[in-house]
Amino acid sequence: MGKRYFCDYCDRSFQDNLHNRKKHLNGVQHLRAKRVWYDLFRDAAAILQEEQTKKPCRKFLQTGQCDFGSNCRFSHMTEQDLEKLSAQVQGERRSKELQQEGADVPPGTIEDWLEKRAKRLSVAQS
Repeated sequence: MGKRYFCDYCDRSFQDNLHNRKKHLNGVQHLRAKRVWYDLFRDAAAILQEEQTKKPCRKFLQTGQCDFGSNCRFSHMTEQDLEKLSAQVQGERRSKELQQEGADVPPGTIEDWLEKRAKRLSVAQS
C-alpha cells in the first residue's frame, strides 16, 4: 500500500507522494484548518485589534448564524463581547506591568488586589 501522510490540521491521511502532499498543503481546506489551529493560540490583544477593524456581520446580527462561519470577513462579536475582550486585555496588561515592577500578584481578581492596595496606601498615609 505504501506510505501514508497524516495531516494533523485536517485530521486526514492520504497516500504520501510529492504530488498529493503538495496538492494538499496548498489546498483551501488545509489552509483554513491551519489558520483555525493557529488562531486558537492568539492573544486577546491581537483578537481585539482585528475585531475592532472589522464591520459587524449583518447576517449574523439578524439571524445569529453566518454561512461563512470563522471564514467571514465581518465581525461576529457583539458590543458586550468586545467590552469583555477589552476588559480582559486591560487585565492582562495590568498583570504584566505588575510582574515587570516585581510586585507579587496574589491569587484572585485584579479588583480585589487593587482594593487591598488602596487600603494599605491609606493606612500608610495616616
